[in-house]
Amino acid sequence: MNTNSFPLRRAGRSGILLPVLSLGLWHNFGSVDDFSEAERMILHAFDHGICHFDLANNYGPVPGSAEENFGRIWQKHLRAHRDELFISSKAGHDMWPGPYGTGSSRKNLMASIDQSLRRTGLDYFDIFYSHRYDSFTPIEETMQALIDIVRQGKALYVGISKYPPQLQKEAYRILREAHVPCLLSQYRYNLLTRDIEKENLPLAAAEGSGFVAFSPLCQGLLTDKYLGGTIPAGSRAARPEGFLRPDQVTPQVIDTCRRLNVLAQRRGQTLSQMALAWALRDERITSVIIGTRTVQQMDSSLAVLNNLNFTPDELAEIDAIAPRPI
Repeated sequence: MNTNSFPLRRAGRSGILLPVLSLGLWHNFGSVDDFSEAERMILHAFDHGICHFDLANNYGPVPGSAEENFGRIWQKHLRAHRDELFISSKAGHDMWPGPYGTGSSRKNLMASIDQSLRRTGLDYFDIFYSHRYDSFTPIEETMQALIDIVRQGKALYVGISKYPPQLQKEAYRILREAHVPCLLSQYRYNLLTRDIEKENLPLAAAEGSGFVAFSPLCQGLLTDKYLGGTIPAGSRAARPEGFLRPDQVTPQVIDTCRRLNVLAQRRGQTLSQMALAWALRDERITSVIIGTRTVQQMDSSLAVLNNLNFTPDELAEIDAIAPRPI
């Protein structure tokens, strides 16, 4: 792995450094995808300095298959490099039938991490997240499960994802008082989705939690795919298993992206590269999770490292096109 020139950032007030770009396996690494390409992408990422791989128990499709595929690749190629890798997984969304296969109960989290460890073949995760607050499990129950996961040696650290601000604050308090502080908070963040700037991001910074941004390209909207006003075949909006719905590709969104693209071109970047650089402009963001379908797409994302800086005028122009939350 080449980490000599790959920029790293500290995760909050901890001893952990993460690459500013991490590889997410939410899409394109499941059983319906090309395993050979998945293998190439993971090894290419590692060879170029990306040591953080982000999983969840339900990533696929089918659910669980991304962890299985990662495990196959790890066993074959990366096992000797375990101490150079930072591997995360999560649980909380629908995974198996019945009342215990979803949510943030102790029952679900404990069963989920055991299943995830078996699928990947790992002895432990570097970090394990509560993937969401489920609105019916007491937060004390969820946090105690995370605390016990660390104390049992199944994960070195724990984190939370997509918690509303008041419960995010409470989660931090419970974990801090148990001396198992929240290492990372993971939230959706991109030029079209900026709501975390208002409360979630400042809360994490004040608590000393690192912050990981997912969906920095808004599931492909912040690329050149949709600038023509149509939904291309093979894009996420066109795939039945995708989470980007065709009705989200609106004329207003396309117009915003076209205006942002003009600025990106002036900067000598693609729209997607500028979107990644913009997400990293804030030093409170520890890492941004990229998704990719091919090695070539990954190389395009890696090229963002050539130009991460913005002038005040550029940032003001972006704020005018994609305003901050009020």
